[in-house]
Amino acid sequence: MERSAPAPRLEPAIGAADAVAEGVIAALGEGRLSPGQRLVEADLCLRFGVGRNAVREALQRLVSEGVVEVSRHKGATIREISPEQALQVLELTELLVGLAARAAARGVGAPGAAAQVRQALDQMAAAQRLDDDRPFARARAAFYAALAEIGGNQELQRILPTLQVHVLRAQYHLTRLHRRLADDFQAIGEAVLRGDPEAAEEAGRAHVRRIRQHIERDAQSQETPHA
Repeated sequence: MERSAPAPRLEPAIGAADAVAEGVIAALGEGRLSPGQRLVEADLCLRFGVGRNAVREALQRLVSEGVVEVSRHKGATIREISPEQALQVLELTELLVGLAARAAARGVGAPGAAAQVRQALDQMAAAQRLDDDRPFARARAAFYAALAEIGGNQELQRILPTLQVHVLRAQYHLTRLHRRLADDFQAIGEAVLRGDPEAAEEAGRAHVRRIRQHIERDAQSQETPHA
């Protein structure tokens, strides 16, 4: 009688925790999780095939990044962001996206950098033709990752994930808006490929300003006029 194969060994706890955290962020970006939704430890253990220690470590990371909040009564939930908070986040995001685009334009001459940008733009164009928002969300993430990698600013890469952009995108359905603003990404990419830091920064900042204007209009439309 053949002996069954040994069970695969799990990665170290830190690797498993990172996998859970990245999985929650991906699910949020693709609409499988939403702001205000509870995150139950047992469910996360089953979903990702890890132990409770890894899940708890992942939740701590997500709390530190502003994606999750923990309360005594509800436990862990995906954070919700008010319109006022969203506008404050986007005010800072505008500066950082502009900086990322500027840095990428300066670094695009490195071997393989231009090809990386073109590939990211092609992925976004292909995803734009699909009805499903999820491929576009993944392509958008790859585009920003390409800018950050080419720019080589490690501090910028560290700070950007702490701005609650994952929650903001999910709560305000920004992937749908981004699809309508797809020309913005093309403009950023073209400026980067030209090696034009000023144009790349302005294109990046203009894109975020349009998102801010959208949220401002949405907030104003929901206000109840005084009698």
